[in-house]
Amino acid sequence: MRFQLSPEQRQFAATLHELLGGADTAAAARAWAAGEHDRGLKLWRALADVGVFALLVDEDLGGLGAGPVDLVVACEALGYHAVPGPVVESAAVAPALLTGHRLTSLAEGDLVATVVAPPEVPLALDADIAGVVLDLTGAQLTGAGDLVRSIDPARRLFRVPDAAGASSGGAFDRGVLAVAAQLVGAGQWLLDTSVAYAKQRKQYGRAIGEYQAIKHLLADVVTRLELARPLLYGAAVAGETFARDVSAAKVLAGDAAVLAARTALQVHGAIGYTAEHDLGLRLTKVRALAGAWGTGSFHRARVLR
Repeated sequence: MRFQLSPEQRQFAATLHELLGGADTAAAARAWAAGEHDRGLKLWRALADVGVFALLVDEDLGGLGAGPVDLVVACEALGYHAVPGPVVESAAVAPALLTGHRLTSLAEGDLVATVVAPPEVPLALDADIAGVVLDLTGAQLTGAGDLVRSIDPARRLFRVPDAAGASSGGAFDRGVLAVAAQLVGAGQWLLDTSVAYAKQRKQYGRAIGEYQAIKHLLADVVTRLELARPLLYGAAVAGETFARDVSAAKVLAGDAAVLAARTALQVHGAIGYTAEHDLGLRLTKVRALAGAWGTGSFHRARVLR
């Protein structure tokens, strides 16, 4: 079967990249990590205006009635630009758990939702600013508890008491698919940034990208990403094998993004360690997302079963 995005989906992706490319998402992510949410919530409203949070909401409730492929398109762009906040929980998971007017509020961007799904999702992302905290039974839980430090400062995690619901079912799988798409997007940004840096950084009178060692490192990342992306979109169009396929996509997306992060740090050298460089935002985010909504070990075992 030959799969291609529709012209509408390609235009949607282009719209998101144009919007986010001019929004200084790095500054929004740094402010979010410091507990200052104004910039991030302004960005949230802009994403709602182009339909990100309405994708999986039925049309009769103010949504777009779109499908998993459209969700992947959106989340890949969000991962590329390191958008902060519980975007996976609100755009992918909450539409399967909420009903009625709350779905309409979600689609319009008026409601920020987050989800806890133990044991694989034991903490609620950004529960301090979410209008609703849910578990996979659809139950609304009490507000944020203790803040738990994350490897990604922009991922503010909170303990929430009385969470229930196993790591299975359609809502969980949507979350896995969305995180896998974020990982592919982040990996692509790391690759693009590394290639651009390798073209302009000179050593011994030559751009470092001219050296075979650098070319081989970057080629490996290209290969991993190009192997992960078909599994990602294949999972989005899967039927009965959806659970298996999203787990396979999460494994390959995580491996590809981690390799892209490691390679980007090697290519950039010491500058990649500085807090001022945007590379750091992706390095920590990739590490955090690789274990979010199920570790690689969890999803490999799931595929095996």
